Order: sequence, then structure tokens, then C-alpha cells
Amino acid sequence: MLKNKVHNSFHQLKDYCENEKFCGWDPYDGLNSLVFRALLFKYSKLCRLFWIQFFKQNPINFRPLLLVKKGYNPKGIALFLSAYCNLYKIDPCDEYLQKILFLADKLIELKTFGYTGDCWGYNFDWQSRLEFMPAKTPTVVATSFAGYSLMDAYDSTKSEKYLESALSSCNFILNDLNRTKKEEGFIFSYSPLDTMRVYNASLLGSKLLARAYSYSGDDDLITAAHASVFACVAAQRLDGAWLFGEDPVQNWVDSFHTGYKLESISEFIKYSGDESFKENIERGVDYFLKNFFLADGTPKYYDNRVYPIDIHCPAQMMVTLFRLGILEKNIELVEKVLRWTIDHMQHPHKGYFYYQLKNSKSSKIPYMRWGQAWMMYGMSFYLLMLKQKLSYGSQN
Repeated sequence: MLKNKVHNSFHQLKDYCENEKFCGWDPYDGLNSLVFRALLFKYSKLCRLFWIQFFKQNPINFRPLLLVKKGYNPKGIALFLSAYCNLYKIDPCDEYLQKILFLADKLIELKTFGYTGDCWGYNFDWQSRLEFMPAKTPTVVATSFAGYSLMDAYDSTKSEKYLESALSSCNFILNDLNRTKKEEGFIFSYSPLDTMRVYNASLLGSKLLARAYSYSGDDDLITAAHASVFACVAAQRLDGAWLFGEDPVQNWVDSFHTGYKLESISEFIKYSGDESFKENIERGVDYFLKNFFLADGTPKYYDNRVYPIDIHCPAQMMVTLFRLGILEKNIELVEKVLRWTIDHMQHPHKGYFYYQLKNSKSSKIPYMRWGQAWMMYGMSFYLLMLKQKLSYGSQN
């Protein structure tokens, strides 16, 4: 029976993450190598790119050999925190409460200082084709997930310090990020160091501002959130898809970033009451469901090819459909994807999920943020849906 399979899979994953104390490696943490830091190559953009890709693309985990230590990733901690908050809704027991308190306190401990509000970045230097970001450089993505999870923690514990930190993070988004003005509205930058126009990143900022508005009633939050949503939906194609961003090297359409966009717009509508973007969601959902999943449940990364099959995609699918209120409506697809993912991408004995399957050499390295945190987060929404369905059925 699939429900038993999912519960067993989830608890294997949960046990693995707890045993590792939520600390681990990341696909992009290659520049944390103490060997690389001792070389003059570290000053070269091309060498940094090569070194990161060497670790990211390699099916063999060279991190222990090249002295990359496991670490706490703030975004990963935020995902775990929200997952335990979902579990606490299902079963309000002391075990889950203690995990919520530990993770929320750890997240606040990991914040970056020096900005107008609480904010978070990654625990490694990161070089992309466009930008170099030192470790702990705060980003709208990491900060949005952190702020959202702290609001979840506040809802579970009523501890004011969690809400205070979450609301403070809105100051970072409003004051420290750059803005690219559009015909109407603007796009938030990815970090204070750049002017990148990445649609899902700006929308995640809108999502956080909109939820914060539901606590504070500050009109400035909802005004800025609306301006960002307006600018981003203007970039949606007629078929419902979005490119990743506006730079020529960001011209792809993928699954989980599409999921971020749909989820963020939906959350904006939920907290603002402004339903003027519902049609954008309808077109986007139609494209999402038709282009990122095969008939047998295989989750695709890109809309135009199957490989690589990335663990992030099935995880975000569950979150997106839950946030949009259509997870149960699409339960047949969701359970096909879940079954396929458990059968093909979870270690049968250790419980962790693999990073990527490829048509050549797959990477089965157990990345903590990218794989384990995301699957625990995603599956917690599936389990929460089952609980809500059961509770609703018992009332009728």
C-alpha cells in the first residue's frame, strides 16, 4: 500500500537527517575545500567555476579527500524547520516541538549581520557565470525561506522572537536589495551585490512580504510585494511558462523554479486578497503539470528533456500543489511521482535520497540541503494533506 510505503520512506529519511544532526554537504560547496583555499587558483573566476563544477558533476564524492567539511546550510535548516512545523500540526508531540525550537534557534544563530534586517546566505563561497558571492552573502532566496520558516515556528510555539526575526527580514528585502524598474513594478535583485533579474527569486521576496503583512498590517509590505509580482507575471509566456531570468544565459525553463513562482504568486493572493493574478496561476499550473512529469511518474528537470532527474523537482511539486490547494485533486500524479522517486532515488537501507540520476553516470551523493531537506519538506506537505483529508472525512 502506497501510504505505508511513503510513511516508511519518510521515517527512514527523518532518522537519517536526525542522525546527521541536519549537517552535511551541498552540491555547490566545493570552494569550502581547504586544499583549494591554499592554492593561488582561488583568485581566478574560471578556476572557481571549474572547481565547483568538478564537485557538482562528479558522481564520486571527493569532499572528504579534498577537505570539505560538512556544515549547516541556513536554507536547509529553514526547510527542516518548516517540515517539523508541518509534523507538529499532524501530531503536536514534544519530540517535534523540541526539534522546532532547536532548528529555529539554530537558524537565528546562522544569520548574517551588517544589514538593515535579519538575513541569510549560504555557508560557502559561490561562483556563478555572472557573480561571485562570498559565504554568508545574504540572498532573497535564503532569506525568504528562513523568514517563512520562522513564521511557521512562531505559529507553532507563539515565541515572539521568531516572529520578530521574520518580520525583521522584510527590512532586508525592502532596503538592502537592488531593484530593476520595469514598465510597471520592479524586480528584486538576488543579493545586495548584484542586479540580477531572476523571476523566482523576486517572487519569493514577494511571498515573504505578503505573509509578513498578515502579521503586521504594514501596507508598505504589500505594496512592494505587489510591484514585484506585477513585474514578474509580465514576463510569463502565453503558454504559461517563465524563463529562469532576463540575462541571455538564464534562458531555460525548469520544474522547481516554476514551482517557486506559482507557489509565491498563490501565497501573495492568499495574504493580500488580490486575485488579479489568478489567470497567471492557471496558465502556469497547466504548463507545469503537462511538461515536467512523464506518464510513469518520472519527474523531469527541464521542460524539453528528461535528464538530469533531480531530487529537488518531486519535492517542490508537492509543496507547490499543496500551496495552490490542488494536491489532493492531482493525487494520482503526485503518488505516481512519489512512488517512482522512492523506488529510484532513495537508498534502500540508509534512507537518504540521491542528488541526480543521469543517462550516463548518476550522482548518488546524499546532499543535506539539496536532497534531504527538500524531500523531508516536500513529503511533510503530502503527509499533512493526508491528515487534513482524514480529519475532514471524520467530520462528515
